[in-house]
Amino acid sequence: MTEPPEIHFPAVPELAQIPGYSPVVEVRGGRTVYLSGQIALDAQGRTVGEGDFTAQARQVFANLQQALAAVGLTFDAVVKLTIFLTDFRYLPQMRAVRDEYVNTASPPASSAVQVSALVRPELLIEVEAIAAGP
Repeated sequence: MTEPPEIHFPAVPELAQIPGYSPVVEVRGGRTVYLSGQIALDAQGRTVGEGDFTAQARQVFANLQQALAAVGLTFDAVVKLTIFLTDFRYLPQMRAVRDEYVNTASPPASSAVQVSALVRPELLIEVEAIAAGP
């Protein structure tokens, strides 16, 4: 059986300590899993929550959870999130949904980017992830 990776969250006192993400996450050993950006589509390819950011965010994180499960992992294995938003005014709602899934005591490294549009005009959020597993 393969040993699980060691995941470290080193303190970097020279960087601002902003809640909700870790500036550095180090993975030692194990395997790396890359999850493509997930959008608010159900299994049939229908948009979930058109016009409702929170509903879309919940679908996105549920999709990530399903993708992680497909390789035997959970959100505890996520070491990096990249979040694409069509408007930064959604950040508080995104953070609230994200915090339902990630370990808020040791959150993954994260980046948030505002984009002018996503692959479908009704979409408001896309999230991609990197996970580390045994």
